[in-house]
Amino acid sequence: MTSADKSISSSRPVWVVLLSGCLILCLAFGVRSSYGLFVKPISDELNWGREVLAFSLALQNLLWGAAQPFAGMVADRYGAGRVLVLSALIYAGGIVLGVMDYSPIASHLGPGFFVGIGLSGTTFGVVLAVIGRSVSEEKRSLALGIATASASLGQFLIIPFGSSLLQSFGWQDALLILAGLLMLIIPAAYFLRGGSSVSDQLAISESPSPENSLSMVDVLKQASRHRGYWLLIAGFFVCGFHLAFITVHFPSYAIDKGLAPEVGAWTLALVGLANIFGSYTAGALGGAYRKKYLLSGIYLARSVAILAFILIPASTVSFLVFGFVMGLLWLSTVPLTSGLVAQIFGPKYMGTLFGFVFFSHQVGSFIGVWLGGVLYDSTQSYDLVWWASIFLGVFAAMVHWPITDQPLRRFSQTA
Repeated sequence: MTSADKSISSSRPVWVVLLSGCLILCLAFGVRSSYGLFVKPISDELNWGREVLAFSLALQNLLWGAAQPFAGMVADRYGAGRVLVLSALIYAGGIVLGVMDYSPIASHLGPGFFVGIGLSGTTFGVVLAVIGRSVSEEKRSLALGIATASASLGQFLIIPFGSSLLQSFGWQDALLILAGLLMLIIPAAYFLRGGSSVSDQLAISESPSPENSLSMVDVLKQASRHRGYWLLIAGFFVCGFHLAFITVHFPSYAIDKGLAPEVGAWTLALVGLANIFGSYTAGALGGAYRKKYLLSGIYLARSVAILAFILIPASTVSFLVFGFVMGLLWLSTVPLTSGLVAQIFGPKYMGTLFGFVFFSHQVGSFIGVWLGGVLYDSTQSYDLVWWASIFLGVFAAMVHWPITDQPLRRFSQTA
């Protein structure tokens, strides 16, 4: 970072960086989470069947993950501000394309390809890396938890807003309004500009460490040989499967069970509300307890919650209770997983390293969303996907337990 960049960085209080990052995550995740509301009305009006739009959203998740490491690399190298602005424009443009052309190809290209690319530069991989570098190590887990909670706040606020827009204006105008809302990301991005050099603030007050002398290639080589990094990648796949399947298909599942359309929307909103507390608590606990054990507990609890939900007769109460419980466990994995990456490898290239972990998350998201649509169209039921979610949760609980989470100190002789 140049001296000019350093002076700009030092002029930004940590709370400004955190607040700006929270606003960006709130908008990006809130709009993205509302897409589940549109699956049934769009599919019914255009006579597509649920598989078409489900594939578009599955492609969105896959592209989001595939582009995430590269968005993180560019942000680490050239600054997060530029990446955030360009990605917000691509994100909104993808939504508009899906509205202006009603063909399946446009759906795959707009809400699928372009929205996925836009999400990669406006969400966790870029924003959490900036926040992680802006706070001291002892406060990092809590700060990441607060930022993750803001994504859920967006889900809580924007899903009911999107549902109201859908009822009042129809799906085309509702999506255009949500696309316009994303433009608020651009002014917030100004306060997150700057590259990966450790800031002059808190981290800042930490003594220089050898990790800052390593290149991105050196750190990637270390990560590729670290068993715990691969176990994190495997476990985060399951998180993506759970979250994407529920986000996209849950409103339709509620209607299939004979409940009012609002029940699915309010359940997802309740997921967002509960996750504000879940993510904050996970971040706070991650500073006091070993993150890998907390992650194992979260995934096991998800499996228990899903099992109870599918065995209990469907009702408005059962849906809302499930939404609250899952909300506590929803994005609580993110501050712990990203915190483990920073803990093991250091914060300098956190955007890049977490980007590869997040790609696995999005592969799971692609499979969860697409498989839900395929199995529903072939069996008229989501039961097989629910059972797969239970077994995957147990698998994730098992793979996190043996992770070696000590900070890596295998530095080169030069460092």
